[in-house]
Amino acid sequence: MELAVALVFLALAVIVALSAIKIVPQGREFTVERFGRYTRTLKPGISFLTPFVETVGRKVNMMEQVLDVPRQEVITKDNAVVQVDGIVFIQVMDAAAAAYRVDNLNYAIAQLAMTNLRTVVGSMELDEVLSQRDQINSRLLAVIDEATSPWGVKAARIEIKDLQPPPDITNAMARQMKAERERRAVITEADGEKSAAIARAEGAKQAAILEAEGRREAAFRDAEAREREAEAEAKATEMVSSAIARGDVNAINYFVAQKYVEAFARLAESPQQKTVIVPAEMSALVGSIGGIGELVKAVQADDPPPPAPPAPRARSPRAPAVPPTGG
Repeated sequence: MELAVALVFLALAVIVALSAIKIVPQGREFTVERFGRYTRTLKPGISFLTPFVETVGRKVNMMEQVLDVPRQEVITKDNAVVQVDGIVFIQVMDAAAAAYRVDNLNYAIAQLAMTNLRTVVGSMELDEVLSQRDQINSRLLAVIDEATSPWGVKAARIEIKDLQPPPDITNAMARQMKAERERRAVITEADGEKSAAIARAEGAKQAAILEAEGRREAAFRDAEAREREAEAEAKATEMVSSAIARGDVNAINYFVAQKYVEAFARLAESPQQKTVIVPAEMSALVGSIGGIGELVKAVQADDPPPPAPPAPRARSPRAPAVPPTGG
């Protein structure tokens, strides 16, 4: 009998101990209720409760959680129907508020995200919805974070997971993308042709400049040669003029003969002249040549050559002997 009573007391002691000692795991928080009323929150670790008076009310997950936003059809501002879904990252910051201020916290946040997603996407055109996902996420995050703040929940991030327009709009977008890429290809090709044309024009310009510089240098050299030739001719004319001024007829004859010979040479070198007619009055040419000879002799007379060594005298032949006559 005593043994049975002892076992009963032992069982009661175990039950009391289990109800009084609570171990809270990391990442969780427990709410404590006294006769059904919230009194405090147990942090991770070991805690003690008053047996039969205090009990654990709610076990709240304090780690960051990921909630799916169900797929739904949304009508955009330009009356295009798109299917949108997403995900929400939340974290409970106040266990008591999350446990007692809202019923079924995850369901409430999911419904809140769906309604605000329809509101935000419905206020934008299709092109904006497809190209401005970051803006949609930011607007949704601001709205949901403000709405869940009284529940002790922090909305960390919201992401649009999938956004699918109707098939006809998808085909139109594919054609538009193809046309845009073809336009860019044509522009790129035109830019390449433009660059090549500019390069060719620059090359032609440099070649023309170099050619012009070459022609200028050649003209300068030709002019210099003609100038020197003119100087030589002027000097010769001056010398002839001086000779004429001194009354030297041979100089006049030399000058006339030179011009005569040059004119006759040009007549003979003409490509259209197959037959050269020599004038009958050759005495003038002979006289001119004679004048040249006289001029040369005069020059030699002014500068006589050194005397030559005397030649050996030739022996005269003997006169024939005259036989003596007898008288």
